[in-house]
Amino acid sequence: MGQQSLQLRNRLNYLTYMAVLITFAVVIHTVEAALPLPMPVPGVRLGLANVITILTLVLFGLQSGLLIAVLRSVLGSLFVGGLFGFGFWLSVTAGVVSCLAMGLVMILKKRGLVSLISVSVIGAAVHNLTQLSMASLIIANPGLLYGYYPLLLLLSVPTGLFTGITAHYLEGVTRRMIIKSGPGVSR
Repeated sequence: MGQQSLQLRNRLNYLTYMAVLITFAVVIHTVEAALPLPMPVPGVRLGLANVITILTLVLFGLQSGLLIAVLRSVLGSLFVGGLFGFGFWLSVTAGVVSCLAMGLVMILKKRGLVSLISVSVIGAAVHNLTQLSMASLIIANPGLLYGYYPLLLLLSVPTGLFTGITAHYLEGVTRRMIIKSGPGVSR
C-alpha cells in the first residue's frame, strides 16, 4: 500500500472514530440533560458525556478532546433547545477549561504518576469550579461561588471516580477495537 493511501486510510479512520465519539457524547449529553436526577444540589449531573471527552483525550490527544467538548456542548444545547442560553455558556466554558486541565494532568498520567481516574476527578472538580464561576459572573453574585463550591467539590469526587473508572474500562475496549480494525490512529 502506498504512503498516500495509508495516510488517507488513517485520516478516514480518525474522522470515523471522531464522528462516532461526537455522536456518543451528544447523545449522552442530551439524555442526561433530560433525566431528572435525585441529586441534593440543583443542576448537578453525573457528567457521563465527560467519559467520551476523557476517552478522546487518551486516544487522540488534547486537540481532539477539545473538539469533542465544544461540539458536545453546541450540538447538545441545540437538541435540548438552549443554544446560546445560560446553560450553554456554562457547559461550553466548563467543558473547554476542564478539558484543558485534564490535558495537563494527562502529562502526569503518561509518566505513570497518576491514573486516568485521577485525571477524571480533577476534570470534574475544574468543571464544577468553572461552571460556578461563570454562573457567578453572569448573575453578578460572587457569594454563590463561596457558598456553593465546597458542596460541588465534594460531589465532584464520586462523579469523577465513576466517569474515570468507566473511561478506564472503555479505553482498553476501544484500543482493542482500533487495533483489530487495522492501522490505527491511536496514541
